[in-house]
Amino acid sequence: MALLTLQNVSIGFGGPNILDDITLHVEQGERLCLLGRNGAGKSTLLKLINGTIKPTQGAIQLEPGTKVAMLSQEVTGEGSHSVFDEVLIGLGELGHLLAEYELITSQVAHDPSAENMSRLEKAQHKVDTNNAWSIHRQVQTVLTHLDLNGSDTFGSLSAGTKRRVEMAKALITKPDILLLDEPTNHLDINSITWLEGFLNDYPGTIVFVTHDRSLIRNLSTRIIDVELGTISSWSCDYDTFTQRKEQHTNALLKHRAEFDKKLAEEEQWIRQGVRERRKRNQGRVRELQEMREQRRNRRQLAAKANIETQQADLSGRLVIETFKASFQYDHNPPIVDDLSTTILRGDKVGIIGPNGCGKTTLLRLLLGQLSPTSGRVKLGTNLQIAYFDQLHRQLDPDKAVWQNVIDGYETVEFNGRKRHVIGYLQDFLFMPEQSKKPVRTLSGGERNRLLLAQLFAKPTNLLVLDEPTNDLDMETLELLEELLVNFQGTFLLVSHDREFLNNVVTSTLVFEGGGMVKEYAGGYDDWLKQRKPLPQDETSRPAKPEKKQKKSKPKPAQKKKLSYREKQELEQLPARIEELESEQAGLHEDMAKPDFYKQDSEKISAVMNRSEKLDSKLAELYERWEQLEELNT
Repeated sequence: MALLTLQNVSIGFGGPNILDDITLHVEQGERLCLLGRNGAGKSTLLKLINGTIKPTQGAIQLEPGTKVAMLSQEVTGEGSHSVFDEVLIGLGELGHLLAEYELITSQVAHDPSAENMSRLEKAQHKVDTNNAWSIHRQVQTVLTHLDLNGSDTFGSLSAGTKRRVEMAKALITKPDILLLDEPTNHLDINSITWLEGFLNDYPGTIVFVTHDRSLIRNLSTRIIDVELGTISSWSCDYDTFTQRKEQHTNALLKHRAEFDKKLAEEEQWIRQGVRERRKRNQGRVRELQEMREQRRNRRQLAAKANIETQQADLSGRLVIETFKASFQYDHNPPIVDDLSTTILRGDKVGIIGPNGCGKTTLLRLLLGQLSPTSGRVKLGTNLQIAYFDQLHRQLDPDKAVWQNVIDGYETVEFNGRKRHVIGYLQDFLFMPEQSKKPVRTLSGGERNRLLLAQLFAKPTNLLVLDEPTNDLDMETLELLEELLVNFQGTFLLVSHDREFLNNVVTSTLVFEGGGMVKEYAGGYDDWLKQRKPLPQDETSRPAKPEKKQKKSKPKPAQKKKLSYREKQELEQLPARIEELESEQAGLHEDMAKPDFYKQDSEKISAVMNRSEKLDSKLAELYERWEQLEELNT
């Protein structure tokens, strides 16, 4: 029997039903990905399953005792309580018990009176009795992986960090059905790859909405396509789905064209003269009336964006050059340290790194908006720069959509021809009525599209894109991807979308800790292949010293000859280290494959445990090698 059943469910909010007479069965352990255009009803479907809203007709049935938890797109929440306490809220009675213990512990630290110590003892007894320490460890683990500080005040966090807290709340409850609405938004690549592993090992059922194609490939077992108020189920992988969906759409368009042709012929027939009308077949008349009704009720297929760029004059061959460039604020550790790189005309450069590492600062440094604290940055000639700011600061929320395009002018000169701004905005899927509304009424995805419209209204030869893919639907995302591939100029791209990086960039600048930014050829997957094997959370931990450093011969602290056995050990160590490094590289290559997390959880755990053991063993061997080399000097 299905864990969840939606039977003939419909829901609308005043206009045509967003979802109309849909039926869906969800089995235990499935990973369902909901796909569809922005506004198609994906989030509405999640809210129906969660019970946040009720259907206008139809029934939703859950197996008795089934727990459901949801991560929504909206970020809310204030208060002076800690992040740790906010996560505990989702755990019910046990969570409140642990929250009470944490509060009393904090009070004892400031006032270790006999009364407070007695309260702490009682609270600890309750925690012990209810075996709540395992929950405490689970919360700490989830917070660590999502890079959250449990002692931070929840109300003071940014929207992106609050979203990660909401993610922790959804994950920690371990519901039977986990609903995730755009779970990778505002997460960096490390958090996304950890999330993939976590969700693949998750024992329950997952229904999720995402535009992250790598996540879809690595996680989904079935795709639910939401379109025109209906849903269709596709039991296949994402790539097969895209092929079949295109075939389905082409067949639908062909069928509609044939229908419209027949309708036109019947309309011509019905308008024949009076003598012919007397001989008219009444069955044919009724069929025509039915066809008219079908045509009136037909939902139009969603329009596709038509994004183009204006080609500016060519820049100089050199676009940006840095030599030993470093940047830091006051006496803080350097954000960028000793960076030397050359960006030439036509280069397509991706920038990868964890949240907060300084990617936006690096962009400003490369563009000359910040002066390096040491070293130099040189910009090329004839640069016409367009900058996509992920915070949308170029948009005036109180002005109308059309007024934000090109300084309030009503026409846009695009590749030598003038176009009315309203018509230009229709290429970006803004209907005339919407173009006259203030920007503050737009969703996140719509603001991203408007900012793209603003950028591309002017000629450019250097595009700078800081997280442009957030909230874009799949079609617009793929169109932007195609545009960047065909762009004749240069661009710098900050993104956590692995597939997007793979498809558009020719090289990557990667933050590797301590202000070090290293350059690699190719996109995200190419970086994985080229980098040295690192621990699972590679960019958040310092890299192991390279083998060259291990072979160096520092001055020994004391003179002592090697024994015969130690000489033999020293001779054998390089081969042993090389053998383990080779095995470790193979494991990391396997772990980077899309299908890795589709295996049995036991196989996944075995590989990851072996990788951790190899890390530990290699560290021991490196240390031993240094010791023996010192003694051998």
